[in-house]
Amino acid sequence: MSNFSIGEALVTALEKRGVTHVFGIPGVHTVELYRGLNGSGIRHITPRHEQGAGFMADGYCRASGKPGVAFTITGPGLTNILTPMGQALADSIPLLVISSTNEARYLKKGLGHLHELPDQKALVEQVAGFSAQIEESRDLYPALDEAFRRLETGRPGPVHIQVPLDVFGQVFQDQASTCPKSSAPLPDQTLIAQAAEHLSKARNPVLIAGGGAKEAENSLRLLAEKLDAPVVQTINARGLLHDHPLRIPASPSLRAVQELLAGADLVLAIGTELGPTDFDIYNTGRLPRFNRLIRIDIDGDQPSRCTAELKIQASAKQAIPALTDALPSSCHVDNRNGGATKAASVISTARAELSPAYLEMVEMIETIRDHLPGSVIVGDSTQPIYAANLFYGHDNSRGWFNSSVGFGTLGYAIPAAIGAAFAEADKQIICITGDGGAQFTLPELMTATEHQLPITFMIWNNSGYQEIADAMRQQDIPPVGCDPAPPDFSLIAQACRIPYEQIKASCPDLKDYLDRRKGQKGPALLEIKP
Repeated sequence: MSNFSIGEALVTALEKRGVTHVFGIPGVHTVELYRGLNGSGIRHITPRHEQGAGFMADGYCRASGKPGVAFTITGPGLTNILTPMGQALADSIPLLVISSTNEARYLKKGLGHLHELPDQKALVEQVAGFSAQIEESRDLYPALDEAFRRLETGRPGPVHIQVPLDVFGQVFQDQASTCPKSSAPLPDQTLIAQAAEHLSKARNPVLIAGGGAKEAENSLRLLAEKLDAPVVQTINARGLLHDHPLRIPASPSLRAVQELLAGADLVLAIGTELGPTDFDIYNTGRLPRFNRLIRIDIDGDQPSRCTAELKIQASAKQAIPALTDALPSSCHVDNRNGGATKAASVISTARAELSPAYLEMVEMIETIRDHLPGSVIVGDSTQPIYAANLFYGHDNSRGWFNSSVGFGTLGYAIPAAIGAAFAEADKQIICITGDGGAQFTLPELMTATEHQLPITFMIWNNSGYQEIADAMRQQDIPPVGCDPAPPDFSLIAQACRIPYEQIKASCPDLKDYLDRRKGQKGPALLEIKP
């Protein structure tokens, strides 16, 4: 190890911590990292823009359950990846960004060096829960240990490590690397016992599952069945308990779901921040009312942001089994709550709240799910995704995610779908993006071509930002700036060497297309005209 540079040692340390994929664009400011990659077991994927690197790492993480890792250069490379970091922060996605920075002796001096920022670390700290600078060999392992501790425990999110140019190439001084395994805080057993007592006495309980419940699907099922309680799913929880009679794959912003929550005598919220992009998507200023609320969340600060009778800091993976075990065995005997009947009624009423146009879009996505079971559907901020976020149940817990809420970025779906394809090599990946959002990251199509990834890129082409235009009209504002001309997507596909078809937005046409796609390898581009 003594002949290694710090850059090489960093890559070796990542490999020891289980990193298998890195997304990044090499530059003269990161060459020492790439010296370390050569000959390592880490696969490097080159996007066409650093924003793409961040979104690919995000999609890889959501599909695999492992932290996503991205490399970027100083200055513009880092500023380009800030938007993906913002999305990861909003959606609690563990993302590690490693960047260079200018030579340590020149930092914060404004001397006009290439890629210089006044204070790069301070900038990235706005979208990262942790940022460390490596000054010398002895800083490397502690920084990585703390980064992975934050990635693997507590509320996950983006973290950052930067290395000055004059430090990257320094000879690494051997040190012991323990790669300590981090562990999440155990739930307070007194609070678990109190929560179990409250739930055992509730006559009409309801569960809310957020993205934090994804790691505890089997435990969540057992708890719901023991309580006979309907399970409302936030957007990031879709796919949990697929087709289970207690699950409600409908937005808590819909009136039917809000009435269910208001009528519950006790609500148990698991792994959700109860934020407005799930619970008040129409921006009415009225969040759901809870008669009594118990919260389970890995983030110690999160439960205190909403009035709750009990606040349990723990992961869903640890808290739900403990809570289920603490419930009296008689809880499940009398089936007192009629949970399945209530769930079915809410599902029917919530679906009826969708507009005819939104209902058609939901049916389109249900067609994809039913024709390609077990697939991964990655979405952008576009009308079909808005519709399905209101009402849609996917068939696997890591198969539905998008950027239309939380930070709400555009341009997410194409690179995130590529990241998901590297994580799930044997699954069909479906990317759903609008013609406007697609134009943010169209160059990343070549990454899919280069690696012959099994992605169907579906572009919903309504010739502009129609959802924004509709919002303007609703507020008596004549639409302005909402009609950017889309390119000829057939020529884009041809340039990227991707098979292309165009269909009308109808389920029969889509079924025919999906049947033709079965068994075909590599990417394809489907343009859908509303």
